[in-house]
Amino acid sequence: MLAGLLQPSSGEVRVQGQPPASAAARQHLSFVFQEPTLMPWATVAANVRLPLDLAGVPRPEAEARVAQALAQVGLDGFGAQRPRELSGGMQMRVSIARGLVTRPRLLLMDEPFGALDEITRHRLDADLLALWRAQGLTVVFVTHSLSEAAYLSSRVVVMAPRPGRIVDDIALSTPWPREAHHRTSPGFNDVVRRLEDALAGTGDGTAPLASPQPS
Repeated sequence: MLAGLLQPSSGEVRVQGQPPASAAARQHLSFVFQEPTLMPWATVAANVRLPLDLAGVPRPEAEARVAQALAQVGLDGFGAQRPRELSGGMQMRVSIARGLVTRPRLLLMDEPFGALDEITRHRLDADLLALWRAQGLTVVFVTHSLSEAAYLSSRVVVMAPRPGRIVDDIALSTPWPREAHHRTSPGFNDVVRRLEDALAGTGDGTAPLASPQPS
């Protein structure tokens, strides 16, 4: 519904005051999928440039924005590589760069780190927080990891399945920035326990929506 792909059965969704499917809303919105979904035959730079090519952005401007987006995700100098030459974590960084290259106000992320090892996942979590704070984005991040939701979020919305409904809505007061040792703090553990309790009442434990928003 946030991406404008489904209509709500009641109520309404607005992105920058506009319906999500409208052209005005879409220019502020970008999406990062569960898989990197990169074109294997194209270079990293071409993959990141794709939404700008589709939008008709002049090539010199597009190439400058691609270089900036790759630098933002730590892939400066990798533009000529092919996806097969990159690790899984680096491929996901390319996908994030493609999401950032349009300079969105709202970034939707659908379990983007779920298939990665824990070390890479923690590193990308930290990098995402740094990007969020630097860019002033609003990020809606779907995850099945309770610890990831507790670490990333300023607000966690827990949803139950069939029919989808909100079973808890937790505003996190943990100060920023959050370093790696935050994951072992008492406040962090309290949030994880509350999420566990909320999921225990949903039947099969569906994903919480972790929603960092600019302060």
